[in-house]
Amino acid sequence: MNKAYLLTGGNIGNPLENLGIARGNIEQYCGKIILCSDIYRTAAWGVEDQPDFFNQALCIATNQTPEVLMDALLNIESNMGRMRTAKMGPRTIDIDILFFNALIINTPHLQLPHPRLHLRKFVLTPMAQIAPELVHPVFNKTIIALLEECPDTLNVYKIETNN
Repeated sequence: MNKAYLLTGGNIGNPLENLGIARGNIEQYCGKIILCSDIYRTAAWGVEDQPDFFNQALCIATNQTPEVLMDALLNIESNMGRMRTAKMGPRTIDIDILFFNALIINTPHLQLPHPRLHLRKFVLTPMAQIAPELVHPVFNKTIIALLEECPDTLNVYKIETNN
């Protein structure tokens, strides 16, 4: 069984509802959710003139390979109405693989660990809640250490507690 860490997020439509739908689809098509962070709200990163994003980190147990998991996640995004019209633009749902076991992959289709996760508090904050001691296989630092060193200055607000 493989362990994958995902980040779900969105900022158009009903983001809270979309995160719930994404969790259901991930459980149905990808693997069992074994850890789930609270939901966090953050101003848009990169392209700032858009609504705030809602994000949640998940850990799943999956039998899929990283490539098959990526394809399944892209299908979930597409089925939920994700339109890839502008890089870092508004979206109904975005699902990124952050880590897959301790694999390091660098192909045109997939990069693991996610190449920019260490630069984004909206990724590191929910990850620190569910896996603070997880070690990044490239930087050899824990999630909590990466969060402490993160240059991102955007505030990340917990808006919904996972019960």
